[in-house]
Amino acid sequence: MKVAALVSGGVDSSVSVHLLKESGITPHIFYIKIGMEDEPGFVHCPSEEDIEIVAFLARKYACPFDVISLQEEYWERVIDYTIQSVRKGLTPNPDVMCNKLIKFGSFNDKYGHEFDRIATGHYADVERDDPGLFLKTCRDNHKDQTYFLAGISSEQLARLHFPLAAYLKREVRQMAADARLPSAGRPDSQGICFLGKINYAEFIRRYVGEKEGPIVEHETGRILGKHRGYWFHTIGQRKGLGLSQGPWIVVRKNIPENTLYVSHGYDPLAVYRKSIYIKDFQFITENPFGEEFIGKTALTFKIRHTPSFSSGRIYKENGLLRLESEQGIHGVAPGQFAVIYDPAMKLCLGSGVISEENND
Repeated sequence: MKVAALVSGGVDSSVSVHLLKESGITPHIFYIKIGMEDEPGFVHCPSEEDIEIVAFLARKYACPFDVISLQEEYWERVIDYTIQSVRKGLTPNPDVMCNKLIKFGSFNDKYGHEFDRIATGHYADVERDDPGLFLKTCRDNHKDQTYFLAGISSEQLARLHFPLAAYLKREVRQMAADARLPSAGRPDSQGICFLGKINYAEFIRRYVGEKEGPIVEHETGRILGKHRGYWFHTIGQRKGLGLSQGPWIVVRKNIPENTLYVSHGYDPLAVYRKSIYIKDFQFITENPFGEEFIGKTALTFKIRHTPSFSSGRIYKENGLLRLESEQGIHGVAPGQFAVIYDPAMKLCLGSGVISEENND
């Protein structure tokens, strides 16, 4: 079986190569350059160090190795999506789009046709039970990354392989140490891959700018301070507001008036909600519930990357899907992805985008 391994230089993708070799597979290693180090004013990404580590792995395990660039595709598909989303006051998720459009999209279109499988260091699994094919959660609940993979298609899923599915993060670290891999003690990457060492606020400021507006207490209408643009903030945010006597929570954004509404949290209706409206929902492979999906079947779901799941049911309403949660959900922000799982929390079934409509 011919396998392409997408390797970043981090401990997870490094150990995935190690495990492939132990299983008798010699993968073709690819390092994908998608960072913005070529953009004027950006602090350089650590790509040189990453490539050195990946090159070491290729030599150690006698694997063919190529460095490829998908920077142009990343700009057109992911960065533009991010910029346009924040301008609209939405909360984008570039990592979801990167997996769907770049790692398993553009890469597959350009290079993947030569391979039977594409392997990565994601914490996820694939269930291949005849005749079913499903994205499955991994053993490590805290590291599980199916939330970020929920936008992929069945065609993409059919070709994926996740060597880390059966391992805990601490076990992966130990394997890296035992194999004397240079990434063994490397910290996990933080933030969004294309930003390099520049922080998210600085990225938004560079491409969207600033526009001062009021911060208003939701319950009283009292002006508490000023912000530099609603696009710097997301629903549910608790830090970075610059307000005293907190904690303050962002509960609403008035986009036309550039106004940010915050609450101390003593109005549960402002901070928590049970009804979440979703647009553009798609199953990854198939609907395992049939007609029972609407209104009858209990589901689990996430609206952000967390170890915990929420429970609820799906209904159709005014052209959208309404996800009715059993418990109030904090920080529901339009633009976020809502990801649906089966009741046993093992299969990741599909995703949609939290709509601007009915979620204000």
